Amino acid sequence: MDGIRLIGKDLGWAFTVLLILGLALSGCTTLKPREPAYQEQGMASWYGPGFHGKTTSNKEIYDMHDMTAAHRTLPFGTHVMVTNLENGRSVVVRINDRGPFVNDRIIDLSYAAAQQLDMLGPGVVKVRVEVLPDISPDPGAQKFSVQVGSFTVKSNASALQDSLKERYAGVYVSTFRTSRQTYYRVRIKARSMEEARATARKLQAEGYSAMVLEEQ
Repeated sequence: MDGIRLIGKDLGWAFTVLLILGLALSGCTTLKPREPAYQEQGMASWYGPGFHGKTTSNKEIYDMHDMTAAHRTLPFGTHVMVTNLENGRSVVVRINDRGPFVNDRIIDLSYAAAQQLDMLGPGVVKVRVEVLPDISPDPGAQKFSVQVGSFTVKSNASALQDSLKERYAGVYVSTFRTSRQTYYRVRIKARSMEEARATARKLQAEGYSAMVLEEQ
């Protein structure tokens, strides 16, 4: 019996030491929730039946009953928490489209997301948008380019490429084939959306019809 009691005491002492050690270590490291990678406040709208079944900007088929949204610049696949600042309700949606194309709005929500936020009636409400970095793609992996021209004759694309190379870095020709035609698209690489927009503005001032693209 004494041996059994001794073993019990030894185990209890060992457990106490481990518990104290664990508490000490936990005191050295403060665990905090990861901060949002990006957040903004502004007006949100929603879109539904008129777009249901149509192709989104990332080539998915829009389903107004999915928890998705359109944003102008966040990478496709980004998950964001949207909070209705008028009633405190929040939803998590995935960015799979581009928009809204109205200056005073920052995000366009699916019908399902708008329903959860209780904003179907008002149509437009003030929200906070927060990126959830743990379940979103790395923004650094996003690629942009500026398309300056698209040709069916390769020599025309090569001529424009040679001309642009004198003033811009990263000029290349992207080939796109359909069942009937091949297109030679002259593009300029960009490291960010901001750089792409600045390049597009410069090209437009020179008389080119420039278009910013997010490459897949």
